[in-house]
Amino acid sequence: MAPTEPIIGASLQPAELADAEALVREAGWNQVAADWEIFRTLGTVHAARADGHVVATAATLPYGAFAWISMVLVRGEHRRYGLGTRLLKRCVEVLIEQRQVPILDATPAGKPLYRAMGFQETWGYQRLAASSAGISAAVSSDGITVRPVTEADWTALVAHDATAFGAERGALLRRLRGRLPTAELIAERHSAVAGFLLGRDGRSASQLGPLVADDERTAHALLERALSAINGPIYIDLADSKPGIRSWLEQRGFASQRPLTRMLLNRTDGFDDPSRTYAVVGPEFG
Repeated sequence: MAPTEPIIGASLQPAELADAEALVREAGWNQVAADWEIFRTLGTVHAARADGHVVATAATLPYGAFAWISMVLVRGEHRRYGLGTRLLKRCVEVLIEQRQVPILDATPAGKPLYRAMGFQETWGYQRLAASSAGISAAVSSDGITVRPVTEADWTALVAHDATAFGAERGALLRRLRGRLPTAELIAERHSAVAGFLLGRDGRSASQLGPLVADDERTAHALLERALSAINGPIYIDLADSKPGIRSWLEQRGFASQRPLTRMLLNRTDGFDDPSRTYAVVGPEFG
C-alpha cells in the first residue's frame, strides 16, 4: 500500500524540528538541531507533510547573487515517488524568481539528475574522515602565527572569507562560533590575516571548515593546531585541488568517505576562489 500522499506547504516550523532531526538520523547524516536553525533563520526549509509529520525537506540559503540548495531528505516509506525531486525543483523555481543562481554540492548518485536540470560542474572535493587525529601541534614557521579567533578579529575574518567564497556570509559564520572552540583559529603573517579555520559539532563527528588560506603552509599550520586539540571522529571536506594537504591528512589516519562536486545552474564559472578554498563548511552550507 502506498503511503499517504505528502503535501508540500509551509516552511519548517520550530515544533517540527524533531521530525527534521529524525530525517537526518535515518539518512545517517551529521547535522544537528543548530544546523536546522541556521536554515530556518537565514534561509528557507521547504517541507512536505503527511499524517501530521514532516516527511521530506529541501533547504535554500541565500548568499546575495547566489543561493545554496541542500538538505533534500525524504523519509524511507515516501521515497521512489519523486517527492525529493519535486522539492528540489521548487527550490530552483523560487531562487530563479529571486534572481539568484542556484548552487549545490552533488554526490555521484545525484549528478545525473542535476545535469538533466541544467546544473553544470565546477570543482570537486572529498569528505575525509578519521576516528581521531592524534596530531601534535608544532610551532608555526615561515612567519605564520596561529591563534584563537577573538571578537576583534571578526570584521577582518569575514572580509577575508568573502573574497574567497564570493559573497559576505558573516551571519552564517557567526552561528558556527562556539560550536567547536578548539577549531576557531586565525593565521596571520606580518600582522595581516593569511587564513582562518572554523568548525562545528555534529551528530556523528566534529566537522572542520571552512578552511580558507593564502597558501598551503598556512592551511597546514591551521589544521595542525586544530587537530592536536580535537578528540573523537572528525570530518573535513577538502578540495581536490589540494593534494599536498590530502596526503598529509591520509598519513594521519584520514580516509576518503565520499566525493562531492560543486554544481551551478546553467553556468560553469563559480563565484568562489578555489585557489584559497581548502575546505568548505559542508555540502549543506557551501
